[in-house]
Amino acid sequence: VEDHDDARHLLVQLLTPLGFVVEQAADGSEAVAQVADAPPDLVIMDWRMPKMDGLEATRAIRALPGWEGKPILAMTANAFVEDRRRCLDVGMNDFMSKPFAPEAFFELVLRWLSISV
Repeated sequence: VEDHDDARHLLVQLLTPLGFVVEQAADGSEAVAQVADAPPDLVIMDWRMPKMDGLEATRAIRALPGWEGKPILAMTANAFVEDRRRCLDVGMNDFMSKPFAPEAFFELVLRWLSISV
């Protein structure tokens, strides 16, 4: 879930060659609707977006049946300790700041999907 096309495209380019099926949303309200309709195994959520931000979208997703324990990962340019805390407080499971190294991104995704290589 990312409002910038280039950032969404980068994540698609990183994940699809590894066999991941990637659905995209440009804002939080679109993400909530998609998750309710076809629940993914993992959500990567930006914080700052128009319409519905990532914090509000995370709260809404966590209220959906079956989403109490599924991973939602924050990926945002806001890298301060208090920003990290706010993300975790609303129900995100982990946090990665942008820009990121692809290796660190893969490690985070694999850890939360319980995939080992």
